Amino acid sequence: MTATSSGSAGVDAIGGVLTDDAATLAAEARSLGDGQTLHGRSPGQLALIRLRRDRTARISAITVAVFLILALAAPLIAKLYGSGPNDRYQELTDASGMPLGYLGGVTGSHWLGLEPQSGYDIFIRLVYGVRTSLLIAFFAALISTSLGVVVGITAGYLGGWRDKTIGWVIDFLLALPFLLFAIAVIPLVEDTFFTQRQAISTPFEIGIIVAIFTVFGWLGTARLVRGQVVSLREREFVDAARASGASTSHILFKQLLPNLWAPILVSFSLAVPSYITSEAALAFLGIGLGPDVPDFGRMIFRSTDYLQVDPAYALFPGFGLLLLVLAFNLLGDSVRDALDPKSTR
Repeated sequence: MTATSSGSAGVDAIGGVLTDDAATLAAEARSLGDGQTLHGRSPGQLALIRLRRDRTARISAITVAVFLILALAAPLIAKLYGSGPNDRYQELTDASGMPLGYLGGVTGSHWLGLEPQSGYDIFIRLVYGVRTSLLIAFFAALISTSLGVVVGITAGYLGGWRDKTIGWVIDFLLALPFLLFAIAVIPLVEDTFFTQRQAISTPFEIGIIVAIFTVFGWLGTARLVRGQVVSLREREFVDAARASGASTSHILFKQLLPNLWAPILVSFSLAVPSYITSEAALAFLGIGLGPDVPDFGRMIFRSTDYLQVDPAYALFPGFGLLLLVLAFNLLGDSVRDALDPKSTR
C-alpha cells in the first residue's frame, strides 16, 4: 500500500483516506530499510506526536513553561533583580504618590516602573503574582479533579440510589452562585478564626480559596467521569474482572481508571486557567488574599484610579493575566485534540 501526503493525512492505493496516524505509520514503513521492523505506537505516543505537530500547542507550551519557570524561580529573580515583592520605594514618588520620572518611574533598576501610592516595583510584583496564581490554581485543580474522579467513577459504576444522591448534590451545588458564595463565606471563615487585631496568615487565606474552588470545581469532572464510566461498566473487560472475583475498588481503580486518563487530563488542563481568572476576580473585589500579597487582580484594582493618568499600570498586569490564561487554555484545547483527534473533524 502506498500513501501520499496531503496535510497530515494520506490516500491509499484504492482511494481510501488514511487517518493521520495511519498516514504517519505508512510514511515510516516506506522509510524503513531491509531487516527493520515497524513497531506500533501506544495511544500516548500518538497523542505526543500530534502535540509536536501542532504549532499552537508548541507555542502555548513554551509560554506556559516560561511562566512556570518565573513562578519557581521568583526568589532567585528577586535576588538578582535587587528588589523584593514587598519593598516600597516611596522616596521615588512625589507628594501625591505618583512615581517620579517618565513612564511611571521606569529606570534601569525598575524595569516596569512603580505602583502609585504604594511604591511597589511592578515587575517583581508581576513575577510573584504569577507564583501566587499558579500556586492556587494548581492546588485547586489537583484537589478538585481528584475528588471529581473518585465521586464520578463511584457514581457511574455503582449506579442506583448512590448515583441519584450524588446527582442531587451536584445539581444543588451548581444552583449556588459561586461568586456570591465566595464573597459571603471567605470573610466569615476569616472572622471565625482570626480577630480584627490578628493578621491573617497567607497560607490560611490560600487554603480558604483552594477549599472554595474545590467545593465548586469537582462538579464538572464528576459528571464527565460518571458519563464515561456508565459507557464502560458493561464492557467485556469489566465483566471479566467481576467474574474473576475482583473487588469493587480493583475494578474502579485498576480496570476503569486507566481508561479515563484522557478526559481527566483535559479536565485538569482546562481547570487551571479557570481558577486563575476566578482567583484574580476575587482579589479584584478585595476577597481572599491580603493587600500586600502580590496578585494580578489586586494590581488591576489598584490601577483603576490611574487609568486616565497612565493606563500602563493596568496594562502590565492585565496583559500578563491575559497571556497566562490564554496559554493554558490553548494548551488545554491542544491536549484535548491530541487525545481525541475525532473532536476536530
